[in-house]
Amino acid sequence: MKLSIVTTMYFSSSYLKDFYTRICAATQKITDDFEIIFVNDGSPDDALDIAISLYEKDKRVKIIDLSRNFGHHKAMMTGLSHAKGDLIFLIDCDLEEEPELLKGFYEKYVSSEVDVVFGVQQRRKGELFECISGDIFYTLFNFLSTYPVPKNIITARLMSMRYVKALVSYKEQESFMAGLWAITGFKQVPIVVNKHSKGNSTYDLRRKIAIFVNSITSFSNKPLIYIFYLACFILFLSSIAALHLIIKRVFFGVLLAGWPSTMVSIWMLGGLTIFCIGLVGIYLSKIYTETKQRPYTLIRNIYENVEQ
Repeated sequence: MKLSIVTTMYFSSSYLKDFYTRICAATQKITDDFEIIFVNDGSPDDALDIAISLYEKDKRVKIIDLSRNFGHHKAMMTGLSHAKGDLIFLIDCDLEEEPELLKGFYEKYVSSEVDVVFGVQQRRKGELFECISGDIFYTLFNFLSTYPVPKNIITARLMSMRYVKALVSYKEQESFMAGLWAITGFKQVPIVVNKHSKGNSTYDLRRKIAIFVNSITSFSNKPLIYIFYLACFILFLSSIAALHLIIKRVFFGVLLAGWPSTMVSIWMLGGLTIFCIGLVGIYLSKIYTETKQRPYTLIRNIYENVEQ
């Protein structure tokens, strides 16, 4: 097997046939020895039926049907773990990332003698809010994480089998692919590409916030360290304020009344305490989840040609 194409399906029925045609055309310019792996991440539309119709016509198509929706990142890891190619091309099938990118990625891979060629957006797609929120996400993540990731990285990437084997050796329940790509190491080079916008995304604001929290707490313990320093800073300020009040009372007989300021301080410190406890709780919940050692996905069925 020369080349494996891996993609995931979730609300993807309107893109699959076009994606299949274009990725086949792009791949055949490199090799005729390839497989296309579709991972059905519990897609609620008829994406699976369309993929099965492609499988019935083309022996190179393989389908991994997950038992439910486990999430984009876990579905990608499942697809990569079933790839058999010497090279593996990971890409989303919604056509925001053009299948024709494969040619440029392959040329860069051959000329650079690397393990990974990954795509980075020339300009982040989307409206103003998406661009600003994306910049904030990467800035905060790289500030807090020990292993920074390139800004505006995309799914599309061409990888060697040895890199993929190392990547799928991670068995974490809370997967954040950009972080895993970074900490896996090996020699990786970026290539600047344009990513189109289809107008709507399955990643709404709630999911984006959840991914941000998960990514930070999965790849950095700095928030816990900063809590300690914050507590020291508050203790220092409160000690100075208390000493000031004692001096005013003992030496000058001044008793300062300040119910409003007292209430504000109580609410502020109470909220800060709850925030810190909640953050520690998130880390503890991750430990609880990881110790169960549950599989990160469950496969309902695999459609493949046994001769492949």
